[in-house]
Amino acid sequence: NPSILKRAGAEETDMIIAVTLHDEINMVACQMAHTFFKIPRKIARLRSEDFLNPIWRDLYNAENMPIDLIISPELEVAKSIERQLKAPGAYDVVPFLNDEIELLSLPIRENCPLIDTNLISIHELFQEYSDKDKDLRASILGINRGDNLFIPKKTDVLKDGDLIYVLSDKGHVKRTMNAFGLNEKPIKKIIIVGGGNIGFNLAKDIETNHADISVSIIESDKQRAKFLADQLTNTLILNGDGLDQNILDEANIKDADMTLALTNDDETNIIISAVAKKNNCESLILVNNSEYNKLKDVLGISKIIDPRKITVSKILKHVHKGRIESVYSIGNNQAELIHAQALKSSKLLNKTIKDSNLPVGMRIGLIKKHDQIIIPNKDTVI
Repeated sequence: NPSILKRAGAEETDMIIAVTLHDEINMVACQMAHTFFKIPRKIARLRSEDFLNPIWRDLYNAENMPIDLIISPELEVAKSIERQLKAPGAYDVVPFLNDEIELLSLPIRENCPLIDTNLISIHELFQEYSDKDKDLRASILGINRGDNLFIPKKTDVLKDGDLIYVLSDKGHVKRTMNAFGLNEKPIKKIIIVGGGNIGFNLAKDIETNHADISVSIIESDKQRAKFLADQLTNTLILNGDGLDQNILDEANIKDADMTLALTNDDETNIIISAVAKKNNCESLILVNNSEYNKLKDVLGISKIIDPRKITVSKILKHVHKGRIESVYSIGNNQAELIHAQALKSSKLLNKTIKDSNLPVGMRIGLIKKHDQIIIPNKDTVI
């Protein structure tokens, strides 16, 4: 309602973010914001495959439907899962700097050779993994220990059970993971349980970009299964219950590298994860209730994907002012990883990092300087 928007202060507002569960409400809210209140930036969450179809792209402009940024949680989640399939062993993979750098969320397991090693020694050890006399360009930015996320000091050591956040040059991702004892074999076969928007878009992306990965989708709704079969060319579609062992056997779960539980029901996804484990298959599950994130170790779940976290990160990029290129929230929104550009007006220019008086709780992980990615030290000048 325009009157409600006015009461909320729309006349003095810089941005409206319309993220209700209904596409039409989000679209009309942006239209109202534009027509009546001249709000300059408008973000809308859209889920319908039809609204997101590229052939209707011309709809979203100032003359027609004034939306500056469309957020589609399903598309973002599908992309995030696809990136994880390329780096088995990582809990999360997020691109930065036009895909030149990747943030890796890595579990520290008991077989990790760097347990009880402090960060100074790890940096020295990384040089053993170098090629052509180049250091391994990777930087540990944060450690999640229990419920606590912290920026480690040079004297801090890695512990079994930690979850670490590492920034790595994209060309060094495989060697970075090897350094932490994560040399999982490439994923060749996956089973997706739940052929909704996420499962469908993921299968479509894999068909386009990863011809070497075999995909089966188990979908309980007959009409939806028929739609998937019509739209996908190299994906096996099975109509049935993802908890039925006979259906799982038909999908050949014994030979699958990973089961992805992507139904709309968190509890169903957790049970599917347990069934996959019984079949000696790793699982990745979708959860909307972030409380389950805290219980994943108790429940024996290896990988959880949270659509809200991904959506929030996408929106944050547009909320921050200045030359913020991208933002990603980590550790249950306890911290943000920010890719920013140093402008002429920056207070950091022509100072070494040790003289920059960076705020407590801020760490510079990697810098791109003269087309080269470097790990900064205290004498690096911005």
